[in-house]
Amino acid sequence: MNVALRDAGPRHRRGRFRRWWRINVIGSVDHDAVLRQVAEESGWSPRYGLMIVLSMALSLLGLLMPSVAVLIGAMLISPLMMPIIGLGFGIAVLDVADIRKSLIALAIGAGLAVGLSAVLVALSPIQTITTEIAGRTRPTLFDLLVAFLSAIAGGYALIRGRGATVVGVAIAIALMPPLCVVGFGIATHNATVAGGALLLFFTNLITIALTAAAMARIYGFGRHLTPRNTTFQIVLFVGAMLALAVPLGAALRQIAFESVAQRQVRSAILSRFPDEARLSQLEITYDRSAVRVRAVVLTPKLDRQADSVLAAQLGKRLGRRLDLHVDQIRSSMDQQATEAQQIAKVNERPGATFGPVRERIMAQVTLVTGAAVDTMQVDDASRSVRAVAAELPGLPPRGYRTIEARARAAAPGWQVDVVPPVAGDAPPQIAYRDGVADARALDDVAWLSARLDRGVVVGGGTAAQRGALIDGIGMRGGRAVAGATTGTLALAWQPVESDGTKVVAPTK
Repeated sequence: MNVALRDAGPRHRRGRFRRWWRINVIGSVDHDAVLRQVAEESGWSPRYGLMIVLSMALSLLGLLMPSVAVLIGAMLISPLMMPIIGLGFGIAVLDVADIRKSLIALAIGAGLAVGLSAVLVALSPIQTITTEIAGRTRPTLFDLLVAFLSAIAGGYALIRGRGATVVGVAIAIALMPPLCVVGFGIATHNATVAGGALLLFFTNLITIALTAAAMARIYGFGRHLTPRNTTFQIVLFVGAMLALAVPLGAALRQIAFESVAQRQVRSAILSRFPDEARLSQLEITYDRSAVRVRAVVLTPKLDRQADSVLAAQLGKRLGRRLDLHVDQIRSSMDQQATEAQQIAKVNERPGATFGPVRERIMAQVTLVTGAAVDTMQVDDASRSVRAVAAELPGLPPRGYRTIEARARAAAPGWQVDVVPPVAGDAPPQIAYRDGVADARALDDVAWLSARLDRGVVVGGGTAAQRGALIDGIGMRGGRAVAGATTGTLALAWQPVESDGTKVVAPTK
């Protein structure tokens, strides 16, 4: 008998809670009014179509500029939110007509947004992947969690008559920008971008709809359903969440691996070289078969075994095969003594009339770049220096960018431009990986074009690839024009006689 009383206690408390919930919570909800509101706002209408177009246009502008403020303005319109909520309530009460109406509105709205954004991107001169676009191509479990919590807030606000909160919830979820990114990926033939953004959109859509359905059931919607119907809804909710969690969890794991790999690669490279060495550049690419590492180190002592030792060491740590190469640039062991010699050399020039500040800056630039003092262009008014670096055989163009960075660090407050001593037969080529141009190579080409005052001819590939590279080089301060429309994507120097420019350094 005591056992029976103990068993009855929890059941009695659960029963009292259910009665309290049914009377005080469910009883206070105007179910008919909520369903009428959802039905009115979840279907297709001319107003809905106009809001789709406006939200799409604002989202696309915010992505391309990029501008967070413009994106927030697009999210405030949030035309897709109510059809998704309507889909959730239709699932909660198993109303086929409401489900069909919401799905039609969603399909038309999403198709319109993707189609128009693809057309506008194809017509736009800017087709560069910005930070806002890239941020919507790799959804993770965190995105699912954001959609889940936001849907709880949105469902509660709607049921409790606080519909204005749904707009605020839409800002957190951001339904329209992923669709615009899908259109961007289609227009630029970038399947990686389009696929990632599409996964993010469906993650938001499914999570919001099913969470809204669960909230509706908790608040007494669909009380006429049978236990079998309820079981079906539970299985649908759990199954869909698990199906989404698998790829999103894998993406989160990959991002975590990349973060750890970045720290370990940096630490291993620095520990291999003397304390005076500096890691100037580090680029890591994660392929399915291997991790590709390219680095530039400024070191007083060259290490011929660095590549093989670091590749083996990091391969064991990361559990992945490494394709690693470190470009080593020798730096001075006794920089202070060398600096003193350079300053003395400047002071010994006949007729030198430079002030102490100018002398020090020229000596620093000479020390770092090896440039002849006689050839430097120094403007005291604008505090700028232009110097042609001494040629270092075998040093790639990226190495001269590193030298320029060192020269600027050695001359704080001055604008130091370092011109490579040679242009090379052609600019560095820019590879596309998974439809995305190599940003570091793009920076190198634009830098070379600006320093040499020479245009770049972009030929071959697709029209979208040529346009993206021309825009990217131009936005980074270089000059580029379109070349041949057939063949493999390739870059070449624009002939001097065709653009009238003066080449600062001879071509080898």
